[in-house]
Amino acid sequence: MAQDAMAGPAAGGGSRALVVALCFAVAVLEGYDIQAVGVVARKLARALELHPDQMGWIFSISNVGLVLGATAGGWLADKFGRKPVFVASVLTFGLFTLATAAATDFNTIFAARFLAGLGFGGAIPNMMAVAAEISPPERRASTAAAMFCGMPMGGATSALFTANMPPDFDWRIVFIIGGVLPLLVAPLIWFKLPETRAEAAGPVNRNVFFALFGEGRAAPTLLLWLAFLPTLLILYLLLNWLPTLIVDKGFSEAVSPQASLAFNAASVVGALLFGNLVDRGGTRWPFAAAYILLIGTLIWLGQATSWVLVLALAGAAGFFLLGAQYALYGIAASYYPASVRGTGSGWSTAIGRVGSIIGPLAAGFLLNTGMTASNVFVLLAPAAALAGAAVFVLSFFKRAD
Repeated sequence: MAQDAMAGPAAGGGSRALVVALCFAVAVLEGYDIQAVGVVARKLARALELHPDQMGWIFSISNVGLVLGATAGGWLADKFGRKPVFVASVLTFGLFTLATAAATDFNTIFAARFLAGLGFGGAIPNMMAVAAEISPPERRASTAAAMFCGMPMGGATSALFTANMPPDFDWRIVFIIGGVLPLLVAPLIWFKLPETRAEAAGPVNRNVFFALFGEGRAAPTLLLWLAFLPTLLILYLLLNWLPTLIVDKGFSEAVSPQASLAFNAASVVGALLFGNLVDRGGTRWPFAAAYILLIGTLIWLGQATSWVLVLALAGAAGFFLLGAQYALYGIAASYYPASVRGTGSGWSTAIGRVGSIIGPLAAGFLLNTGMTASNVFVLLAPAAALAGAAVFVLSFFKRAD
């Protein structure tokens, strides 16, 4: 039987706060880097003479790497420990973000973004597992939310930094900053982060199929996948297409980024609030409320014609969507015993990231067929309903610990 992973000094409040702070810093850096390509896309495309279809691949390929990195990183963390895999993941995305700044053509930047994505993917399931293992059960969702709300903050930082630079600034500066900072944080993680992986008393079956579906875990695993995939499909469709969809509704291109800023800012508040609600009241009703209100928000956003209302609804979408997602990060790992927690978390992350690839592509396809932006928003409602239903059913299953 696995022992409590945090029986040592890391169980103390001060040590736990330090662990949360380190993981939050990594989340900020991931959010910054993931959105950096978007905020310098025009400059990058001109400098490297990239065509629109090539830019589409540049936007998507890091998510492909993230899917592979999440599955491999979670399994490796269960086998070798959270800390070495976490540090290696942070070093990987730091180094290949720097390589992005050094890219000279499509092939080099394509490879750099794919390899950076492997690092992103390896870090996320480790943060999910660490959140579950440093926290008492009644604080897991809020701990994960505190860690992961750094991602939208990092995305907003990337956008604000770029917006306040001179018009002729070199796009490489964004990636140099985004590459150097992870390399500085990685040694802190190595020396300050405790190893949280539990040591089992006997042999551990690390077969991936057994980890995901053995000992009655098939239903929780599939329900987690059904929740993560549509949630991240909606999230990445909005992250990539929200400004374009707002312009298509008839609003000015100059003010459309304000909707993205509202989306990111409100998501931080939503993450912290829903993390606390899940810890205090259980998963069932907070998640049900988040997804029901998200459905209403998306439908209303599709119909809204007032700019003030659109801005408020964009913020509400971030509030409910990220509130649900980051609370979900907090509870997902607890459906797996500590010996296979990284594998379970990694596969949940990977399946969700498949949604992050499908979402932007689906929006482009729908708009190319002549569908209006209003209809795209409304069509996201069934995806939210599917995720909400999956989490609702999941709440009836017992967690591993």
